[in-house]
Amino acid sequence: MKRFAIITPVPELVNTVIQETIIRKSVENEIAEINVVNLRNFTKGKYRQVDDEPYGGGDGMVMMAEPFFKAIDHTISLWNGIDDLRIVYPTPQGELWSQKTAREFSMEGNIIFLCGHYKGIDERVIEKYVTHEFSLGDYVISGGELSSMVMLDSIIRMVPGVLNSYESALSDSFMNGLLDAPYYTRPRVIDGVEVPEVLLNGNHKQIDFWREKKREERTAARRKDLWKKYNSLRNNGEKHE
Repeated sequence: MKRFAIITPVPELVNTVIQETIIRKSVENEIAEINVVNLRNFTKGKYRQVDDEPYGGGDGMVMMAEPFFKAIDHTISLWNGIDDLRIVYPTPQGELWSQKTAREFSMEGNIIFLCGHYKGIDERVIEKYVTHEFSLGDYVISGGELSSMVMLDSIIRMVPGVLNSYESALSDSFMNGLLDAPYYTRPRVIDGVEVPEVLLNGNHKQIDFWREKKREERTAARRKDLWKKYNSLRNNGEKHE
């Protein structure tokens, strides 16, 4: 079974996302175990404070090291006999998250996400525990919960048994270095716009060829960076991962 934990000062947000996404199905099917760890349970004082002013001054607050130390150690203790553990910290300073990374992580069994806020977390947490830092893109959001859940969702859907069709995940955008093809469903005609005839003739070889052509056309038109990389690998006889 895959085991994941999200350490956060706002567990209600994480639990809400879990209940409304494919992550819930992975739990119901006993494919994954999801532990939502309330960081405030590892704080001191009446106000359950998780942040403090930074040494050296400056604007903003920093999440304290001690609650994270205790929460991480507690989570690890729940997972007796783990062979491999990845501790992920979503941060704008991290490596860009990708479909390739999601697929690699879907093969792992023990992953902890640390949700930062404010100016981030005490650097000593990163130095002692964090194995990977990832970013969703060149922008900043108010907390690490949404970033963590995006990463977790992209991982979970790649685990066999979670989606109704695992083959569907294998044809998603980025899986073969290209964006995905367009798709259509009923009705056949709406507002005078018809479904492409090739999708109706039952010739799967022609349909596969049409979809691959559309993937290439879309990628060339919308993501010139991906198209350049795709052609470079193809010209060198390399496969996309």
